[in-house]
Amino acid sequence: MKSLVFIVAGYLLAHSALALDVGLTPNRDYVDVQHNGKSIRLQRIQDQEHALTGSFAKTSRSCPPFCIQPIQVAPGVTTVGEVEIFEFMENQLRDGSGLLIDARLPSWHQKGTIPGSINIPFTVFEKSDLDPELVSTFKQLGVTERQEEPGLVEKLLAGGDVNETWDFSNAKELILWCNGPWCGQSPRAIRGLLKHGYPPEKINYYRDGMQMWQILGLLTVQ
Repeated sequence: MKSLVFIVAGYLLAHSALALDVGLTPNRDYVDVQHNGKSIRLQRIQDQEHALTGSFAKTSRSCPPFCIQPIQVAPGVTTVGEVEIFEFMENQLRDGSGLLIDARLPSWHQKGTIPGSINIPFTVFEKSDLDPELVSTFKQLGVTERQEEPGLVEKLLAGGDVNETWDFSNAKELILWCNGPWCGQSPRAIRGLLKHGYPPEKINYYRDGMQMWQILGLLTVQ
């Protein structure tokens, strides 16, 4: 019996020693997320003396173009924070029903991105319906081109408002982000998506972006 007590005590001691001093939330130390086919463990920097340096430590940029963005980027679009992203990673991103989109230009994306993100620059969503790059991107988002006009039943189910170019019935839920509250790239991407008819209830906006992600000491990948 004593040996069993020692084994259990040792197990609990070992696991308590593995607990992080700087967790993500009170009940979550890390999130495992797939990035480019590899499993990445997302957690915060454990050095509590760490301070941000580099371009994301800047507090001021010329406006325009780097103007402060509103909390609600468009009607029907939900603004989310980091905790909601963790939950999204563990659910929609894991089961394939959602995508985390880095809407910045490739030059920014290559410097570092949020794990699990794919890079689709905002400029893609500003292209015309017939543009091959937009068509290819929409397929990635679960959106298909209509081969025929929507039927009466579909119009009735949608309350009469049905996009005649795109079929959004299997569209993925999205979180779009860019460099921070002063960055207009993801808001432009969201407005482009809405212009094409993407359902606003399937779009989320991470306004804090890369600047706040790094201020919180969260992992980035290149």
